[in-house]
Amino acid sequence: MNAAKMRHILDVIADMFPDAHCELNHRNPFELTIAVLLSAQCTDETVNKVTATLFEKYRTPQDYLNVPLEELEQDIRRIGLFRNKAANIQKLCRMLIDRFGGEVPRDLESLTELPGVGRKTANVVVSNAFGVPAIAVDTHVERVSKRLGIAKADDSVLEVEKKLMKLVPRDEWTITHHRLIFFGRYHCKAQNPKCDVCALLDVCPEGKKRMKAAQRPQKTGRPKTANGQRKAAAAKKAQGGDAL
Repeated sequence: MNAAKMRHILDVIADMFPDAHCELNHRNPFELTIAVLLSAQCTDETVNKVTATLFEKYRTPQDYLNVPLEELEQDIRRIGLFRNKAANIQKLCRMLIDRFGGEVPRDLESLTELPGVGRKTANVVVSNAFGVPAIAVDTHVERVSKRLGIAKADDSVLEVEKKLMKLVPRDEWTITHHRLIFFGRYHCKAQNPKCDVCALLDVCPEGKKRMKAAQRPQKTGRPKTANGQRKAAAAKKAQGGDAL
């Protein structure tokens, strides 16, 4: 991927999704951290439904520690892996209180030490809550990057992140993260990408393959040759049927 092609991609997705943003509802860095933790293997829409009441009941790290684990599990049971996530939330809150004065740390290294917080979550928090340029690679960003040829099919999530950071200007990291998510969520979908109307088809190796495959005539049953017809007639006669 060269710089000119990457610039073209960035300009196109900017035109398609100029207002791309974090779709997880939150009011502060702490709520954003909890929301991103809950979003693993779960849609933002479901997370927002759960946090609408969750964030009214729990305002501070201590609030999450004041209830039994079982109660917190019930509060988020609509979320996938809710038991594991409930346990991580309480562990995270304990660490915030014990090590960070009850506040979400602003640096990537400290954030990734928190239970349930990986590099993707940490990048989302530092970029959206604290304005630090970052590219968080979620399933949409990874899929789109590989389809467009920005990264290789067998690249790890970290390798995808590094390639994006190298190709995208630093001051565009955060907005590019959001635009790639919107592009993957609403246009270049996992199952039914809109290749036939895609403005990036000219630079998309995956899209070209899909369109070429769609244009191939479907195979039909091959007509029997004369020899094949004779064999079929003989077989049918042997079974007591009429000859062709």
